[in-house]
Amino acid sequence: MIEESAIAAPSGRWHDGLTRKHWQVLQAGFLGWIFDGYEAMAIIVVLGPMMHSILTPTQAASTSIYAGGVIGITLLGWGLGGIVGGVLADYIGRKRMMMWSIFLYAMFSGLTVFANGFLVLCALRFLTGLAMGSEWGTGVALVSETWPDRARAKGLGFLHSGFGWGTLVAAVIWYALSSIHPLGQETWRLIFAVGALPALGVLYLRRGLDESEQWKQAVREKRWNATSNKARQSSATQKSADNDKRPFTLKLLFTEPTALRRTVLTMILSAVTTVGWWAISSWLLTYTVTLGKAEGVADPAAWGSRVSITYTIGAIVAYMLSGFIIDLLGRRLFMCLTFLGSLLVTVATYKLTSTVEGMAILAPINGFFTLGCAFAWMAIYPVELFTPTVRTSAISMIFNGARLIAWVFPIIAGTLIKSFGGIPNTALTMGSVYLLGILLPWFLPETTGKKLPE
Repeated sequence: MIEESAIAAPSGRWHDGLTRKHWQVLQAGFLGWIFDGYEAMAIIVVLGPMMHSILTPTQAASTSIYAGGVIGITLLGWGLGGIVGGVLADYIGRKRMMMWSIFLYAMFSGLTVFANGFLVLCALRFLTGLAMGSEWGTGVALVSETWPDRARAKGLGFLHSGFGWGTLVAAVIWYALSSIHPLGQETWRLIFAVGALPALGVLYLRRGLDESEQWKQAVREKRWNATSNKARQSSATQKSADNDKRPFTLKLLFTEPTALRRTVLTMILSAVTTVGWWAISSWLLTYTVTLGKAEGVADPAAWGSRVSITYTIGAIVAYMLSGFIIDLLGRRLFMCLTFLGSLLVTVATYKLTSTVEGMAILAPINGFFTLGCAFAWMAIYPVELFTPTVRTSAISMIFNGARLIAWVFPIIAGTLIKSFGGIPNTALTMGSVYLLGILLPWFLPETTGKKLPE
């Protein structure tokens, strides 16, 4: 348990009062998030050679459909697993759920090395996503419930940077592997072998991590309300509380009026983030290579890899700074400016840029907004809207619910590109979703400088 004196330390520098325990919690979540990011990027960077290796000659005639299916089934597993894992974490605890999540997704990632056909690959990718999804919410909840209020946003920003570092590691490792091809056309399998390493972190988590005391106390005191424990918000909740019977967490999110409003609005904003990012990032490498070929550059594929790497570097910078920026601007203004920046950089990337050099210049700016800031708010803001007994259910529903919508887009990507007349028009059309992100934050409460609901 983290000392109360540390939490109640007088104001000063943001990190005053942080103890070894605080940093241990952050390190544990950071470890899991590195491999979350690694897995997310790995499936993208090896998609081409993986499809070439796995598909039969007949299937290879429709490579884009099968490739979209692999990404889509991974996102579907990620979304379902995240919601289920988030609910379980509110019942069995953050630490236990995090340990099982990391162990299982490491195991299934490692087994992907042995995939010998499209159906086997899809099954393993679904199971990997299913296990991986719940790690996100448990890490966020642990850090938010144990770090002091004045440092919480910074800590969550650092935590989320683990995702960015993971994507960068995957991009760099694949860049190196694809340069030497140690296993020839089967080299793609090695990147998933590395994905099995998080299992080692489970031993660290078992030894050095404490359960959230805030969650334990809320459960002991039977504080079941989703957004406020000072007033009962419905007769149904009152009856359940009087009978000491715990209401189902997801039911509370969609029946308490205040919780319902917050859940729906933040889920829409999450969908804006996910759909916009998918439209930007999934075509960035391909579009860069296409521009390179049109220009006649020596190695278009290398330019694509460089753009992917610098895009990720821009996101990491955003993650590291997001906690400081969001505390300075406030939650709502930060989100509004983030989505405005995402919209503008989408136009600049796909409408105003026609050279690989231009793409390389824009890539880190693109990553800063569409991947960095656009996802950072989901680690910092939703935890401040819900109480401990529903917190992981809520933040996991917000983060992963969008994947239950977005998973179909990779599957229909080819159709979309054909319908809209090419990648630039498709990206611009999909990117227009950022307009919702500019408007909707103002319908949510401002929580900057306030304590977490207890």
